[in-house]
Amino acid sequence: MKNEPDFWRKQLTEEQYRVCRLGGTEPAWSGSLNEEKRPGRFDCLCCGRPLFVSETKFDSGSGWPSFFRPVDPEAIVERRDTSHGMVRTEVLCANCQAHLGHVFEDGPEPTGLRYCINSICLRFHARDEDESTT
Repeated sequence: MKNEPDFWRKQLTEEQYRVCRLGGTEPAWSGSLNEEKRPGRFDCLCCGRPLFVSETKFDSGSGWPSFFRPVDPEAIVERRDTSHGMVRTEVLCANCQAHLGHVFEDGPEPTGLRYCINSICLRFHARDEDESTT
C-alpha cells in the first residue's frame, strides 16, 4: 500500500523520505530547483501529480523554489502546522500526501501567496516553448 512507510522507503532516498514523508526541510539554497528558470512543470516526486508551472515561479530570496499558485487548486492540501514553536500552513500533495513545504501570505500579486516548496519534493519537466503549460 502506498501510504505504508516500507513502500516509500523502497521508492525514495533517505533524504527524500525524510522530507517528503516525515515533513522535513532541505537546507535553504541547497535545492537543485531553486535557480531553475526554464519553462516547464514541477510534479510531485512521489506520485507524479502536476503541482506547479514555471509561469507561477518567482525568486522570493528565501532559498527555496517559490510559486504564487499551484497548477490546480485541487493538486494540493493545506494543513495547520504548529511544529517548531511556530504556526504555519503546511502544503501537501493532494494525491499522495507528500509533504512539500509551506505557504505564506507574503507573495506577489495576483494571489499574494508564496508556496515555499522543497526542491527535493519536486520533479521538473522542461518543455519546449511551443508546448502548453500543463
